[in-house]
Amino acid sequence: MSATLPAPLVERLRRHRAAGLERSRWVVDGAQGVRLRLGDRTYLSFASNDYLGLAADGRLAAALAEAARRVGVGAGASHLIAGHHREHQALEEALAAFTGRERALLYSSGFQANLGVIAALAGAGDLVVEDRLNHASLLDGALLARARLRRYPHRDAAAAGRLLAGRGGAKLLVTDGVFSMDGDLAPLPELARVARQQGAVLVVDDAHGLGVLGRTGRGVVEHFALDAASVPVLVGTLGKAFGTAGAFVAGSAELVDYLIQFSRPYVYTTAHPPALAAASRAALAIAAAEGWRRERLSALVARFRQGAAQQGVPLADSTTPIQPVLLGGEARCLAVAERLRAAGILVGAIRPPTVPRGTARLRIALSAAHREEDVDRLLEALGAALDAVPGEEET
Repeated sequence: MSATLPAPLVERLRRHRAAGLERSRWVVDGAQGVRLRLGDRTYLSFASNDYLGLAADGRLAAALAEAARRVGVGAGASHLIAGHHREHQALEEALAAFTGRERALLYSSGFQANLGVIAALAGAGDLVVEDRLNHASLLDGALLARARLRRYPHRDAAAAGRLLAGRGGAKLLVTDGVFSMDGDLAPLPELARVARQQGAVLVVDDAHGLGVLGRTGRGVVEHFALDAASVPVLVGTLGKAFGTAGAFVAGSAELVDYLIQFSRPYVYTTAHPPALAAASRAALAIAAAEGWRRERLSALVARFRQGAAQQGVPLADSTTPIQPVLLGGEARCLAVAERLRAAGILVGAIRPPTVPRGTARLRIALSAAHREEDVDRLLEALGAALDAVPGEEET
């Protein structure tokens, strides 16, 4: 078979593999959940963002099936041609109410939403200031806009203010709400104050906070008791805590009207299936009504952190369902993950370029569907794996 890649790209792939950075996919059989079937074995999974345990909830499946029987599967066109269904409209209205905003606008993925909102609100030469550990989609949005991208040290609101100070033109201040690989929170009150002082628009991607944080699951904005005026542009996803798929931007009616006209990923993309919108609306209702899911999740996080501290497990400072075990080197990270897998437990082994070099970690994600004994089993296996694969400083 003839080569399909130029020699420099083949060499790049070879070096990537040799450095222990190659990514691979698991093939899952059956439903998503805390117990995953891979091939002929079932694993206890701590690798999913299904924080509330809704991805395989029968009520979501029933809403999806009923809507699919009624309206079919594909949307058939973009929202602006003939693809904007009544189910999409109902979900947008429900999302606006859930987030306390005037309007919401659906996108097919969180990556697409972040590209679409930043590239629409900023243009060539405008200033976009972002946290150094922001998600790749937020950084890529600024690059797509051909804006002047400046990055401040992680969670350093004062540094963000200095980058924004004295600059004219359009200015965006962009941050994750919960950082996906560290599990910590953006200092949102301080960032909101900086944005006001410097005349910048604050954009917050709360993909990992909505449904989880706050008394009623309204995310990092509710957690910090902020209002819509403090965070005028809010991005959220539906494929994590809410268990379905897709994403949205919520804000003022003026913002949504503007994005409908000028957000290219929205304008030129086929709308996602209307039946999926029906399932997402069911998920929103369940998440709002069943607060016990957040309570259980919080208790499991506390149980894991207490047990990890007793064992000396090197955890990041996170109180969210994202619990990174910081291991440093890529080889050790892979080896510990493989020992856990041999023990029947799946976790994500996160390496560069997803995280900075030298900060490889296991990304343990907890779910309301886990049981206390699941957490205890993880702690026991994790302790044994870390003992079996010591770090360089321990050898």
